[in-house]
Amino acid sequence: MKLLPLPVLLLSSSRAWGSELQKPLKAAQASTPISLPHDSSDAPPSYRDELVSLHKSLVEIPSITDDENEVGNFLVEYLTARDFIVQLEFIPPESNTTEPSKPRFNVLAWPGPNRKPDPKVLVSSHIDTVPPFIPYSRTDADPTADTVLSGRGSVDAKASVAAQIIALQSLLDSGTLSGKEDSVMLLFVVGEEVTGIGMKYFSATRSKLDPPPNFKAAIFGEPTERRLVCGHKGIFAANITVHGRAGHSGYPWLGKSALEVLMRGLVQVLDTDLGSSEEFGNTTVNIGLAHGGVAPNVIAESATARLAVRVAIGPEIGGDRIAAKRLEEVLRSVDEEAFEIDFGFGYGVVKCDCDVEGFETTTVNYGTDVHHLEGDHKRYLYGPGTIFVAHGPDEAIKLGELEAAVEDYKKLILHALES
Repeated sequence: MKLLPLPVLLLSSSRAWGSELQKPLKAAQASTPISLPHDSSDAPPSYRDELVSLHKSLVEIPSITDDENEVGNFLVEYLTARDFIVQLEFIPPESNTTEPSKPRFNVLAWPGPNRKPDPKVLVSSHIDTVPPFIPYSRTDADPTADTVLSGRGSVDAKASVAAQIIALQSLLDSGTLSGKEDSVMLLFVVGEEVTGIGMKYFSATRSKLDPPPNFKAAIFGEPTERRLVCGHKGIFAANITVHGRAGHSGYPWLGKSALEVLMRGLVQVLDTDLGSSEEFGNTTVNIGLAHGGVAPNVIAESATARLAVRVAIGPEIGGDRIAAKRLEEVLRSVDEEAFEIDFGFGYGVVKCDCDVEGFETTTVNYGTDVHHLEGDHKRYLYGPGTIFVAHGPDEAIKLGELEAAVEDYKKLILHALES
């Protein structure tokens, strides 16, 4: 008998492979990118060179989660040189991780010279990226709107960081914010790609700022294809351990294979509706890691799996628990006693504000820092680039889309200030 590795066995189920429950509902299908407001024949915006330079500098600096120190220092120098007041928020190490070799900090900044501002709008994105580092490159030495800018973070989310900074600087240079220069605060956080520790820390400690900010609105930067996001799925993690009984593989009925129980349970989970909605589609499950056993001829005594579950139901506080309870019920129906399940931090669907004239809208399946910033404020989620190249080997964005995002961020900032 040919022995197959665990992933092959899991995918051999015709119901699990391509399961309809793992596909989006019709209303949640991905849309085509919206067109740019200009083409390569149009005159470039006055800030093109500065935007290209800033984006290039950000992407050239590796900043995989836990190693954001260098890119944070770059932003401090960049913003300080342009008369921003910059404040650092040093992040204490998380209890379940080792302390990084260099300090981690959020970068908080606002236009000077007032050192005690009263900001109404927060503009934020994250400066950490997923591994591996991919060097920066671009297709044209003399950039045009069609120039492709590539590298890790070129979309997620250093495109948003660069566009947000240039947008605010452009509003300041034009005098549009005259008299209310310090009404907008920038916040660039660490750790979004893993636990959201940067935004969580800012949210928990902002009352200690002098004076504590009372935001009317927060604008979050993520790759949304230049659409305003009306909401995104929630998430939770599940660590599963299965306990079996070891024995000789020639007599499987004398033992209990933890791997077999795990596989049967996971396939059942994939084939079960854990919660769905017309707006956000189906709750989906990614089996990111699975392991078990010690040898092919030994009945597996234990097996483990780690899941990431994207939650399509609410409420924001508690929707994840509803889906988690359903997942646990499915596993217990396969074996009442064998499963040990540990559910990590999570939340249900996150609603955002998206009623702004001139913007197309969408919903997305990934998580963001929107949930982690507590408070009674408008929540806007927008950014250049598509999530479909983020985290992949071909992460890239066209310069024209980056420039269009600068104009869109300017509109969003002004809308948030006036609403």
